[in-house]
Amino acid sequence: MTRGVALLLALFLLCSSAGASRMQAVPDDDADVVAGWTAYRGNDPVRAMAHYRKAADRNNRVAQFNLAVMLLGGEGAKADPANGVMWLRKSAERGFSAAQFALALLYERGEHVKRSLDEATLWFRKAAEQNHLAAQVGLATQYFLGRGAPRDFKQAAHWYERAADQGDEASAYIIASLYEKGDGVEQDYPRAWFWYSRAAGSGDPAAVLKAREMRDKLPR
Repeated sequence: MTRGVALLLALFLLCSSAGASRMQAVPDDDADVVAGWTAYRGNDPVRAMAHYRKAADRNNRVAQFNLAVMLLGGEGAKADPANGVMWLRKSAERGFSAAQFALALLYERGEHVKRSLDEATLWFRKAAEQNHLAAQVGLATQYFLGRGAPRDFKQAAHWYERAADQGDEASAYIIASLYEKGDGVEQDYPRAWFWYSRAAGSGDPAAVLKAREMRDKLPR
């Protein structure tokens, strides 16, 4: 693993470990969710929770997620992690990708649930398959490091490239490195140059340097 890739993975793991505490409620077109969202944005968490609970009881998965966010964060009522996780799981099981990703992070950290990297991988995958970008990065990293899944550079490359296709520059750098080295994919300097160039889009010095190096290795 190159120093640059190792640093990017370390940064991702740091961000994901903090991510569960940054869950935020999201809007929906259900009448109670709309009313709850309006109250939530208007700093009336008690009213917001009441509306979200009504919709959650009707199996609205967005309301279930929003209710979980509030219960886990202690908004509108005293924090209630057990019920927060229950509603989060209900939303995740109904296929809401934001809930699936959030549940994966809880399992990854062992926050409010027993830590299980296998469960984290399972929920990362469910969200990743719905094109949830952060979940794709999370799943790729599980395979890259062999966390909660066998170490598998081919699977890691697949999911990093999916995330890079959505514009994630860190993933673009990692998949570029894999193409450069031939890890999990066939060695391909043009593809490596392409992804290093994408990773350099915001001016990252390491990516800019690697893009130049790979350009010089391209067939003339």
